[in-house]
Amino acid sequence: MTHIIASACIDVKDGACQKVCPVDSIYEGGRMMYIHPGECIDCGICLSVCPVQAIFADDELPAAEEGFRAANAEFFGPAVTGWGAPGGADATHVSILDHPEVAACRRSIAIVGRDP
Repeated sequence: MTHIIASACIDVKDGACQKVCPVDSIYEGGRMMYIHPGECIDCGICLSVCPVQAIFADDELPAAEEGFRAANAEFFGPAVTGWGAPGGADATHVSILDHPEVAACRRSIAIVGRDP
């Protein structure tokens, strides 16, 4: 089983999840974070720190967020970053690119931790 980052992360990218991941399976894209499904060990620590509740166990992903299952996996493929299985998030694996589903989403003006 793996975890999936869904739409609530778009334009937030708080990064707390990435800092606590014991296997560095959470990577930064242009507008959101992505979990590599082959590297996630299903520990769930990321769930406890996400400020916008954007992370779900794959068997608890809401139907409306189903497209993010593929977005997380496909982010690492040749159509987006071409990273394959990088073996852990690091400074060389940060991208300005996003999965097409994420790139097509309207921009959010909400910023976590800031007053309007």
